[in-house]
Amino acid sequence: MTGAGQTIHPATRQVGGFELLPVSTPRVRRILQLLVGLVLFGVALALAVEAALGVNAWSVFSQGVSDLTGLSFGTIVVLTGVALVAILRLFREPLGLGTLLNALIIGPVADFSIWAIPDTDAMVPRLAMIIAAPIVLGLASGLYLGAGLGPGPRDGCMTALNRAGAPLWAARTIVELLALLVGWLLGGDVGLGTVWMATSVGWWVQLFVPRFRIDTHVT
Repeated sequence: MTGAGQTIHPATRQVGGFELLPVSTPRVRRILQLLVGLVLFGVALALAVEAALGVNAWSVFSQGVSDLTGLSFGTIVVLTGVALVAILRLFREPLGLGTLLNALIIGPVADFSIWAIPDTDAMVPRLAMIIAAPIVLGLASGLYLGAGLGPGPRDGCMTALNRAGAPLWAARTIVELLALLVGWLLGGDVGLGTVWMATSVGWWVQLFVPRFRIDTHVT
């Protein structure tokens, strides 16, 4: 962070108009950890969706747009991620391999997991799924953020606003509230699970990120 509270990025390389972050050593470990994290992220989203007790802000948005268009939840996750990557290019926000794979992998994994998890009206398994969802999401975030291969497209929007001078907490609040509001107006699933996800995910992310952060000086 700079004295003004803005994020400093390592040296980037420009490719096709994108500012790309380097993949530091140990490369194989970073990429494998990233992939495991993104798969678990998709599973976590599916757990919250299948619990049907309310989902996180961006999932509310994806559900709402899915209801409007008839496209699958995971397809909307991918299309949203790709659109945000394009927006980040306009802002010249540095992207990493993790940013690009985040946009492409999480959605299909979420769709597959939603298909694979049996539907149920029983409250006990639904409660178990919504309780587990932020834990799995925090673990997933710890893995993919700890890999140090770039933020997800949604987090990239927040860091872009931060680089423009907005406090990070304000950038996150504005972006997620807008996603939540639009998704809710379109029919996304808002409930106690939404509150639970909003208030608990951060704690789990804070717990797991230091445990999976890969030292950039390791060779």
